[in-house]
Amino acid sequence: MIAFVLRRLMQSLIVLLAMSLLVFAGVHAIGNPVDVLISPDASQAERAQIIAAFGLDQPLWHQYILFLKNAAQGDMGTSYVYSTPAFGLILERLPATMELAVAAILIAIVFGIPLGLWAGLKLDSVIGKAIMAASILGISLPTFWVGLMLIMFFAVQLGWLPAGGRGPTTLIFGVPVSFLSLEGLRHLMLPALNLALANVALITRLARAGTLDAMQQEYVKFARAKGLSSARIVGVHVLKNILIPIVTVLALQFGAIIAFSIVTETVFAWPGMGKLIIDSIRVLDRPVIVAYMILVATLFVLINLAADLVYSLLDPRVRLAGGTAQ
Repeated sequence: MIAFVLRRLMQSLIVLLAMSLLVFAGVHAIGNPVDVLISPDASQAERAQIIAAFGLDQPLWHQYILFLKNAAQGDMGTSYVYSTPAFGLILERLPATMELAVAAILIAIVFGIPLGLWAGLKLDSVIGKAIMAASILGISLPTFWVGLMLIMFFAVQLGWLPAGGRGPTTLIFGVPVSFLSLEGLRHLMLPALNLALANVALITRLARAGTLDAMQQEYVKFARAKGLSSARIVGVHVLKNILIPIVTVLALQFGAIIAFSIVTETVFAWPGMGKLIIDSIRVLDRPVIVAYMILVATLFVLINLAADLVYSLLDPRVRLAGGTAQ
């Protein structure tokens, strides 16, 4: 078990190192922040001074080595625009994105699993077919369009919910959250729903497929032969077994929501990491962009590492197979 964990940790470190190189080279190959940050009226001496202050006069390989050295100490650089540590700037926006992601995942669980169970148990019913048709639509529709339609309907036409912003927040252990107040919840509902729709559709389809498979298994037939009620068979035997792949997918989707909530946060002016990265891209704020991408890569690596470790605990064959097990 220890050898398996060490092997996965080493692989994770290699992936992070490769990702940092790709992100650093890719970001520095796109545009020149000097053209955005320095006034065209600035003299050559002023331009040279600012370029040297940002370290942009050094070769790219030297900038990367310096970045790795500082990153190992928790320093991802200083934002060109805000003149504050880039990683700290991202962490300030992280609670808003986390709150949005948690709300979206909860919506996906509350609606996706029951809808999937219904569609799997009532396979030929009108409602079951309608659920599957709606799930295809939910996966296919672009997020930005759905967000605009939600704003137009609930905010503009009906006036029930605000069109954007986070609303008032309350501090919990120093972390600002908005779900503790009614006005904060009203601001949270539309962006969370927009972010959750595709995940509701995904979980619905997974739950339906799992239900169809579970209903054909011997343990369900045995439970029926024992005279157990349909509610107990579904609630205990079927639901318990379909949750295994659903939990795995939800873990990965949670990371994806945190990383790729950019469109939703931009449409609804939600002050999270996504909106910050869009604003940083507009002004080529390289330290913020690199810090964000490294954080996203680290997040996915940690989630996959945790999934591998859980699999090794659930199925010893994964770790006993040695280097060939995946």
